[in-house]
Amino acid sequence: MSTVAPPRPAAPATPPSRPSPGRRVLARLLRWWRQLTAMRTALVLLFLLAVAAIPGSLLPQRSLSQNNVAQYFVDNPTLAEWLDRLYLFDVFSSPWFAAIYLLLFLSLIGCVVPRAIEHGRTLFTPPPAAPRHLHRLPEHAELPTELPGATALDVVEEELRVRRFRVVRREGRAGPEVSAEKGYLRETGNVLFHLSLLALLLGLAGGKLWGYEGSILVTEGQGFCNSFQQYDTYSSGPLVDSDSMADLCVDLTDFQATYEDDLTASSYTADIGYGPAGGGSDRETTIGVNDPLRTDGERVYVTGHGYSPEFSITLPDGTAFTDLSAPFLPADQGTLASQGVLKVPDLGAGSTDQLAIEGFFAPTGVLQSGGVLTSVDPRPLDPQVAVVVYTGYLGLDSGLPQSVYSLDQRQIDRGLLTEQASGNLAVGESLTLPDGTVVTFSGYQEFAAMQLSHDPGQVWVLAASIAVLLGLIGMLMVRRERVFARPGPASDGGGTVLSIGSLTRGSADTGPRFTALADDVRAALAARAPAAAAAPTAAAAPTAHEEAPPS
Repeated sequence: MSTVAPPRPAAPATPPSRPSPGRRVLARLLRWWRQLTAMRTALVLLFLLAVAAIPGSLLPQRSLSQNNVAQYFVDNPTLAEWLDRLYLFDVFSSPWFAAIYLLLFLSLIGCVVPRAIEHGRTLFTPPPAAPRHLHRLPEHAELPTELPGATALDVVEEELRVRRFRVVRREGRAGPEVSAEKGYLRETGNVLFHLSLLALLLGLAGGKLWGYEGSILVTEGQGFCNSFQQYDTYSSGPLVDSDSMADLCVDLTDFQATYEDDLTASSYTADIGYGPAGGGSDRETTIGVNDPLRTDGERVYVTGHGYSPEFSITLPDGTAFTDLSAPFLPADQGTLASQGVLKVPDLGAGSTDQLAIEGFFAPTGVLQSGGVLTSVDPRPLDPQVAVVVYTGYLGLDSGLPQSVYSLDQRQIDRGLLTEQASGNLAVGESLTLPDGTVVTFSGYQEFAAMQLSHDPGQVWVLAASIAVLLGLIGMLMVRRERVFARPGPASDGGGTVLSIGSLTRGSADTGPRFTALADDVRAALAARAPAAAAAPTAAAAPTAHEEAPPS
């Protein structure tokens, strides 16, 4: 009796060598890059960007209105301090918003660029070969015909080319076949949409980096030049310096405002002259709210208007100061009742004998009970002004910032500014101070709120936005369709059975289109069959009556 030796145990497998630290780091970076460039990640980042922009629309932003931000600190000091630590008053220039923006930018590049390259290759790639089992496609039909297989494929090819399919006829594994495809514009639209979105982000980023804008109130007869030192408020990109700003000066010649019957403004127009600094305003034009001045990449808008009351001051020694004016900011947009201050530091009597006129201007003034002045119409039908005159030290040279549209309340609280007189004045009326100084309300001028903007990316953004719409239309309107056809012998041994199958992407309702194609092919096969049957008979007719050769 023989014994069988037990099998020898297999030698233990050699464990794989541990990758080097460099390879591990590279593998992790590649894994992170694939996750970042996935379409799902791009959509998540796009959603986060939209959510991150919400605080910028709910809270005042320093880039738009520093005064509103300062007022928010006054109203909510504790909350405003914490919000400011989170950059919620500078949302669009905050590090976390820039990080989301940059990640979205990189994600789109890594997602769209390879896809665009692959689509470019597809445009030059013929339609794929027909599958072996056409009856398994979502839409299929079998059309019996008396025509031979090659002729039946000719009919299918003609019908597909009429429908603007790209057709390839080849010898497949199961015999001759036709492959056709159309709807490449769908994927082209998809790629165009995402590339245009990337271009749109580039244009917006370029506008923020190299763009700037400034706002200023300009009274009739005055003007401004394109300089940050002259603007009331301005914002600029980090790559903008004063030397790169356009050389442009604008003078406001005249301003007109028209109103509807319900006293709402129907149009603002401003007659302006413009030109380079030092060269004079040699060119003239008229601009409006939606009709800005466009020159050398700059746009000058009219964004609002108001009134600048004019005063004359006569000192006790007879020295007169005339045509002194300052813009009064509208406190009521419906009636343009306005508040402001005229500061006169140069009376020539020393720094402690300065004068300020704080007032309330009513274009169409009406006195209410108690002598309170109000306005009932934005048009200057009966202009009046309620003034309070102060003398003393304005503090303009103290080094502390203060608004040009209001008095520094600290000067009044310290007793450096003293109220001398007050009253309601119509045009031509005067107010006499205790020292004999006479303040006269001599009239008014209109001012225009003007904004100059420079955005080098605006044309890029416009082109990208149009391309986004075109790509979206292509994605929604075009179907990607593939049609395959292959002839085969009939089961009874006579004739041909033409098998047709269709595969459509991006549409659930493809039945009517395929049915119409099958019906047209069936009709064309039926029309071609009698001609094909008659052709051999006509060719054989002469041979039936041939004479026998001579013996």
